[in-house]
Amino acid sequence: MTQAPDIPDTQAAETPAEAAAPPAPEHPPEATAIASGDAAPTPVPAPLEQTPLHSLHVTRGARMVPFAGYDMPVQYADGIIAEHNHVRSSAGLFDVSHMGQAFLVGAGHETIARALETLVPGDIVNLAPGRQRYTQLTNEDGGILDDLMVTRSADPEEDGVLMLIVNAAIKEADYAHLSARLPAGVRLLRADHRALIAVQGPSAVLAVGRHCPDAVGLRFMSAITTRFDGIDCHISRSGYTGEDGYEISCKATRVRAIVERLLSEPSVKLIGLGARDSLRLEAGLCLYGHDIDTTTSPVEAALTWSIGKRRREEGGFPGAERIQRELRDGAARLRVGIKPDGRAPAREGTEIRSAEGAPIGKVTSGGFGPSVNGPISMGYVAKEFAAAGTKVQLIVRDKPMPADIVAPPFVPHRYVR
Repeated sequence: MTQAPDIPDTQAAETPAEAAAPPAPEHPPEATAIASGDAAPTPVPAPLEQTPLHSLHVTRGARMVPFAGYDMPVQYADGIIAEHNHVRSSAGLFDVSHMGQAFLVGAGHETIARALETLVPGDIVNLAPGRQRYTQLTNEDGGILDDLMVTRSADPEEDGVLMLIVNAAIKEADYAHLSARLPAGVRLLRADHRALIAVQGPSAVLAVGRHCPDAVGLRFMSAITTRFDGIDCHISRSGYTGEDGYEISCKATRVRAIVERLLSEPSVKLIGLGARDSLRLEAGLCLYGHDIDTTTSPVEAALTWSIGKRRREEGGFPGAERIQRELRDGAARLRVGIKPDGRAPAREGTEIRSAEGAPIGKVTSGGFGPSVNGPISMGYVAKEFAAAGTKVQLIVRDKPMPADIVAPPFVPHRYVR
């Protein structure tokens, strides 16, 4: 039976059958407590989950915050701006073990790729061995249920395996959605026993390469199953910052060893969620639940590059009618970059108006961009206002603030192609 990459090196799922067993719920059933004299139970919030690196974050002085049901580091002692700049100039290490990891397993690539293509608009059939692809789970209205990364193993013996990485906050919904719609012969195997880290920045290739020479020759969106100082792992040359770098998946019980060795490199520092968000915003990358959701189509979100020619023509995925129509005729609104004048940031929910004062859209992400030394935002505007250079107004604290529509990214990508 075909196994997922690195399965022999796992403990939580030694075989696909064990991995396919019904998982424990992400959170236990909500507990209740009745205070003395109360007539009704008072809900007690479920405890936050912890990644395998939680104790390391606490020991290293991270400020921890709730995020997607996990207790996660938002920043360390140096602060968000210093962490952001370190990634742009050197190398930062991110704990992203809260993300969902899973495998699709079936009788050969064609079988599992065709199955997944009934749920996403990406071209998975033509995904080459050892390559990774960004796509979206769409609903029948053409909205985005989640965006995800799909990787095809480079090992010929693992031809019937695809690795999936989905967003943390909705991974349970994603797993249920996939499992309910996969045909007989294709199974979703959760990989809750694995951890995930990202090493991003211009020095990432040197830092990772000293421990894993195989990683040096990878190009952007390529992946291999290899070893990091003798530790089995899966490495892709990808990330969420716009910088060159890697994402490393391994058994949760071994991730601390990898991280400690990377942190011994002078160029590598731990980076929190705060800088991760400012980096991805400067790179013009979407954040699910903010810039994309069940109401936004891939065309509106300027993600048409992720839909290959064959899929555009053939359809065969949820919401294809709307998406093909928008590809042909254009969408009514489009995601754009916005550069406010002055120093005041326009954050999520800020109303966007035309230069004449008519409402034309909303900001979906916004904040300070350390690399551009000023405020930046993304949002949706009516298509006739989406051209770069268009003058708009942002309503900040009930006052109109002038801004320009720009084409993201705000900082050029530095991927190794």
